[in-house]
Amino acid sequence: MVAEAHHHRSTLKQKNKPFKSHHATKSALKDIAKGRTARQSTKSPAVSTVAQARLNRRNTQKQAQATKRASLVAATRIFNGTDGAPRIVAIIPLSEDIDTRACIQALGSCVDEEIHGINENTNIWTMKTSRFKTSLQFLPVPFARPFAALDAARAADYTLLLLSPTIEVTPAGDTLLRMLQAQGLPTAIAAIPPTITEDLDAKARPAVLKSLLSFIQYFDPAQRRVFDLSAPADSLNTLRALAEGCPGEVKWRAGRPWVVGESVERDESGVLKVTGVVRGGRLSPDRLVHIPNHGDYLVSKILSAPLPRTKHARPGGMDVEAEPVLLAERVTSSADSLVSTNVADDMANEQTWPTEEEMAGALQGTGEGEVPDAKKGTTPKRIKRIPKGMTEYQASWIVDESEDEDQDEEREDQDGEGGPIDEDEEMVLADDALDMESERKSVVAFQELDMEEEQKQLTSWRKRSQEEQDAQDFPDEIDTPQDIPARTRFARFRGLRSLRTSPWDPYENLPGEYARIFEFEDFKRTERDLWRELEESGVAPGTRVTIFIEGVPQEASVPTESPFVLYGLLKHEHKKTVLHFTVQRNTECEGSVRSKDPLILCYGPRRLRVNPVYSQHTRGGGKGANNVHKFERFLWHGTTTVASVYAPIAFGKQPCMLLRETTNPQTPELVAMGTFMNPDTSRIIAKRIILTGHPFKVHKKTATVRYMFFNPDDIQYFKPIQLFTKHGRTGHIRESLGTHGYFKAHFDGPVNQMDTVCMSLYKRVYPRWSENWATLGASSGRGDEMEE
Repeated sequence: MVAEAHHHRSTLKQKNKPFKSHHATKSALKDIAKGRTARQSTKSPAVSTVAQARLNRRNTQKQAQATKRASLVAATRIFNGTDGAPRIVAIIPLSEDIDTRACIQALGSCVDEEIHGINENTNIWTMKTSRFKTSLQFLPVPFARPFAALDAARAADYTLLLLSPTIEVTPAGDTLLRMLQAQGLPTAIAAIPPTITEDLDAKARPAVLKSLLSFIQYFDPAQRRVFDLSAPADSLNTLRALAEGCPGEVKWRAGRPWVVGESVERDESGVLKVTGVVRGGRLSPDRLVHIPNHGDYLVSKILSAPLPRTKHARPGGMDVEAEPVLLAERVTSSADSLVSTNVADDMANEQTWPTEEEMAGALQGTGEGEVPDAKKGTTPKRIKRIPKGMTEYQASWIVDESEDEDQDEEREDQDGEGGPIDEDEEMVLADDALDMESERKSVVAFQELDMEEEQKQLTSWRKRSQEEQDAQDFPDEIDTPQDIPARTRFARFRGLRSLRTSPWDPYENLPGEYARIFEFEDFKRTERDLWRELEESGVAPGTRVTIFIEGVPQEASVPTESPFVLYGLLKHEHKKTVLHFTVQRNTECEGSVRSKDPLILCYGPRRLRVNPVYSQHTRGGGKGANNVHKFERFLWHGTTTVASVYAPIAFGKQPCMLLRETTNPQTPELVAMGTFMNPDTSRIIAKRIILTGHPFKVHKKTATVRYMFFNPDDIQYFKPIQLFTKHGRTGHIRESLGTHGYFKAHFDGPVNQMDTVCMSLYKRVYPRWSENWATLGASSGRGDEMEE
């Protein structure tokens, strides 16, 4: 018998943990794999290892760095080279004790460079810095000249804000900083002038600089320090920041050409010749140019204007001027015209007088003078004479006893809002523009009022503040007049079941101004095509040119405190339409701002005198089937409102400001700031009024209402319009009671005795026609001039 071999049970055998087999050999690993190879997943990226992921991150950072470097080179390309464009610096003082001339001299003395004026017709001072291989142009602005400061900052690459260490910034200075911020502030640098800091204690200087830095950071958080121009090191650092830095891009100027006039001359034929460097985008002679405060003009041709070169580098070399070359010339077939509005010809409208065939057909079978009977079961219609081609919907809103729009709104203000308010003025012809200008100058000029007139204006101002308070406490509510029938007083109003969904034709009963404006079929597509066309034609930026402009008046070439700047317009930007801006009221603005109050609108390079109409701003263009938005009587604090005006077309997201003139034309009040929204002629601004009544007797869902109307005819006229209460009930008028305007109404639920019965009526409103703004009372001098 064979003896069995001794063995241990399998449960007692040792088994090593597989995840701790780090001492396995390569052959053991191959046996485990059994010939299998790792395959990458098709869903995961190709990079799977840590090393490859690190390479990817480095490649992404390298691409971002290359993109930033390319944008930096593109932004500073026009400043490079011997013929590079100079960097424009607007010098804006914020206190009355600041001398801008001393600041410019301090910047030039730190590098031993001379500063000289270009010519006596322009307030521009130049300096060539061989150390930084560039040149600078300074645009000094006098103190307390906000419009000159805005014009200089609008065309500058840098803004040098000068603060005083001894005098605090006045409220006018705060307003100027807000206006610069709203317009689009170029790269700003803060400094204090050298002449003041000489008397400042050395120990107190750091604390003063820290306080001024805290102040300027409130308006420009990107500021890191305030330079002291009395110290040569700080002056050199300021000059280095201006000469070597990359100026920030102002969004609304991107792609738009503008030229700062270094030389402005007028030849014998009256053509204005402006010499300067093209900046921003490409300048085309087929497009119009805009001169601020004067208007739009035609460009006949553009010639090159290279700087004279030195023939020999050694001292005493002769300057050689290159001959100008024709770069571009206007092509009449493709150029823009100066026509900004359509000419409304009332005689070209459709005639309402019937033809002989229509008269003959009307007399057959009915007899002369007879009116056809209405069909059975229908209400007989009242026959009206309406223009040929008008629809039944449009004809239903024709009022026989129509009143003038101005009288209508004036009565509404008298009845429901405390007193008469100046409303729409009659349109004037172009021949009366000079008379209006002279009248406006006399109005703006300060005059001492007598005690009676002063007391009258004070009473009017207090009444207006009370109107604003009432409009906020009881929005849109007015009292029905007792001396005028309501059907006559509110003949232009209509009842709507819903402001958002009820049908409203945007082209019915339009005012005469709508015959003069333009409308886009597809605004977005037109804008896209214009930007593409601008990139392909015109003179490239960085080129020094001489522009020949036709039809410029004599006063446009007179030297002023503001720099002479030309702005190239895009196609169609000189045509007028209805523009809408989203604005927010300035928190520092006091007093009431009522709809149609005269204001100054600043957007892009333009300034206009406007009477805007305000309406509610709804995101996404509003809800419902129509484009109806509620009219706002006042511009309220803390809300975003849409301001609508007649103005030339604008493209892009341009910032805007609304200013209000004061007794001093040079110190306007900043009312609101915002952004251009769109040019929409079909936007309906509906003015709502609410007639209120008191429930005299109540029985469950039925109530007897009084004080809403005062005669039975008005009740019958407004009977189809739906009623509502402030507690959420809706109902209709059942019947008239008595002869004093009482009526019985039925609601969808029980009515409370303390409730108020309301009826909403709506009317479409329009802004007034705008006109160009011109500086009034501004000095024609240039202020202090610098000696070479």
